[in-house]
Amino acid sequence: MQPGKGRKGKSFKQRLVLKSSLAKETISEFLGTFVMIVLGCGSVAQAILSRGLFGGIVTINVGFAMAVVMAIYVTGGVSGGHINPAVSFAMCLFGRMKWFKFPFYVGAQFLGAFVGAATLFGVYYDGLMAFAGGKLLIVGENATAHIFATYPAPYLSLTNAFADQVVATMFLLMVVFAIFDSRNLGVPRGLEPIAIGLLIIVIASSLGLNSGCAMNPARDLSPRLFTALAGWGFEVFTAGNNFWWIPVVGPMVGAAIGGLIYVLVIEIHHPDPEPDFETEQSEDKLDKYELSVRM
Repeated sequence: MQPGKGRKGKSFKQRLVLKSSLAKETISEFLGTFVMIVLGCGSVAQAILSRGLFGGIVTINVGFAMAVVMAIYVTGGVSGGHINPAVSFAMCLFGRMKWFKFPFYVGAQFLGAFVGAATLFGVYYDGLMAFAGGKLLIVGENATAHIFATYPAPYLSLTNAFADQVVATMFLLMVVFAIFDSRNLGVPRGLEPIAIGLLIIVIASSLGLNSGCAMNPARDLSPRLFTALAGWGFEVFTAGNNFWWIPVVGPMVGAAIGGLIYVLVIEIHHPDPEPDFETEQSEDKLDKYELSVRM
């Protein structure tokens, strides 16, 4: 037999496979956040650029929520589908993810959101140029900056805006913890993203008036930075009395509070399962725990 004849070389697919689990998770978070921004902000773009003809507040709330659902389905099995630095922060804070992964997850989320905003800008470039005679405006009836990032209502103070983001994200993380708690009612495996989508719809429908309910630093800051570079100008950071930092810091605080409330009020009070029952359910419980660790 000729030397090497019995050994098969690696296929093209095998050469592409990543060996590092952290690399896989990082790319997954990038892709998930990219999907969320293109489809979620796309629902806003369709409503704004059609002047309400092809959408409104209902399609925006449902569209963005479903964008999150689809993003989690794409990435949930690899990285947990956090697609939100506030979620990743809470996962680390409460021991559900190791801290060394945090900067990789967050960096991927911010980059994915930026690329997503750039992609959406390209898709709707002609529409944006035709909307206000080629002008890219931040305020007024022909404003388009809010397609990409959130801006406060005229009446909203910074203190109220900060409280708004803290409370909204608090509810988000509190219910996310409940959804993935195997000792609570839980959700059938594979339907967790649907439950999260419904959660986002109800939060956006009840707490979205003040400032659009961002609840996600990457979802807001990266597209805002893109708009600053793409023609809207750096006034996107000074608009609304320098509102830009509120959707960045507020969700991080709210995530910590929401997770803490769930752990202190619900999670630590679960009774320990019977030893026999725990043995019988070990496989299912492990799967659920793995999901809860990541998401």
